[in-house]
Amino acid sequence: MDFDRADLAAIPADVLALCERLRSRGRRAWIVGGCVRDLIAGRDANDWDIATDARPDELLRIFPRAIPTGIEHGTITVVASGHQYEVTTLRGEGTYSDGRRPDWVAFVDDIAADLARRDFTVNALAVDPVDGRLIDPFDGRGDLKRGVLRAVGNPRERFAEDGLRVLRAARFVATLELRLDPDTEAAIGPTLDTYRKVAEERIRDEWVKTMAARVPSRAFEVMQRTGILGVTCPELLEGVGLEQNRWHAYDVWRHGLECMDACVGDPVLRIAALLHDVGKPRTRSWSDKTGDYTFYDHDRVGAEIADPIAARLRFSNEDRARIVSLVRNHLFHYSDDWTDAAVRRWIRRVGRDRLEDLYALNDADVRAKGRDPGLDLASLSELKAHVARVLAQGAALSTRDLRVNGHDLMRDLSLAPGPVIGKILDALLEAVTNEPALNEREQLIARAREYLETEHVKEA
Repeated sequence: MDFDRADLAAIPADVLALCERLRSRGRRAWIVGGCVRDLIAGRDANDWDIATDARPDELLRIFPRAIPTGIEHGTITVVASGHQYEVTTLRGEGTYSDGRRPDWVAFVDDIAADLARRDFTVNALAVDPVDGRLIDPFDGRGDLKRGVLRAVGNPRERFAEDGLRVLRAARFVATLELRLDPDTEAAIGPTLDTYRKVAEERIRDEWVKTMAARVPSRAFEVMQRTGILGVTCPELLEGVGLEQNRWHAYDVWRHGLECMDACVGDPVLRIAALLHDVGKPRTRSWSDKTGDYTFYDHDRVGAEIADPIAARLRFSNEDRARIVSLVRNHLFHYSDDWTDAAVRRWIRRVGRDRLEDLYALNDADVRAKGRDPGLDLASLSELKAHVARVLAQGAALSTRDLRVNGHDLMRDLSLAPGPVIGKILDALLEAVTNEPALNEREQLIARAREYLETEHVKEA
């Protein structure tokens, strides 16, 4: 890891070309921000940003095809080789009345003055694209070397300016695997009023970015002990210190964190893992029969809690449904007495498209108990094999798989459109689940006639 000079060969040629274009017009340019941090720390850098002493009107003349994405704050977006790069005029900033954007900006000529407005020292870095020299007025290199995340200047002032910065602090602790500087952490609690102004969409985006960390629980530990989580998701705090049963080594809170860490995969799956036992605190009861705590129906209650959380954080309808479904169906105990029909019924209930998610979640859930996972993992392996056999048989798993449809029923049985059609199809699917060989048109029509003769269907 080179903390003295950046390797220019690791910088995309398009970025260096943009800097050269600015210099050819008599302006200075620097590569700035998180990409510099990642570059000198030996990580893959994604977003490459450029700062320059060219004023906004000059930028539009130098890059006439640029997108004026934030021209009032001196930012344009230049597209090169299919990639977007932000180019921003050096600036200082005024107060942040809304806890998000500065009330005014003042364009400056000094790169150090521009870096002074950044959130953390590890992000307040710049590279001279001519020789790779690092500009580091706040010892961000030293903090990287020490493994510390520290705010630039006065942390209370930084956090009061932009409410999202406290959540970014938690995220960087996880994604960069840094320790939070004590003074920086102490400034979070007193500035939570500014954090309360942050839009839910921005909070969701930070949660999603956090899930890219090797150990995302590091961020949620910061959120819990500083009060951030109490603002965003107090439901999770109900599990802090809540003892489980003999099968778990951790309280509900710690188990959720361990499950999230173990559930390596996409962000939404990890968020579902974090929330999977959110219903346990509200369902815990003592059983004299077993001499232990029980959590009956915590999967259903958890889904009811998870749904408004996902809605509050503005997850898409698709992601919200996925989170709620995984919380609702995470609890299953396979045994060798499950028949093929029982497996087909389970697949119908959880959804064929959720199988891989549930396998991953169950695997993580088992490992996160802190006990020997051997038997439970063996049971999961057996279930996966049984499901594979059932799927290979091609049995009907939804009414769409039946050899008849609603039009067939209306034509052959002289039925009018209405709820009874759906009820008959559901009944046929249940019959085929038990006996896959029934999924033939003639047999299904005959079975549908039988159903029509029952009082249950007539009343429907």
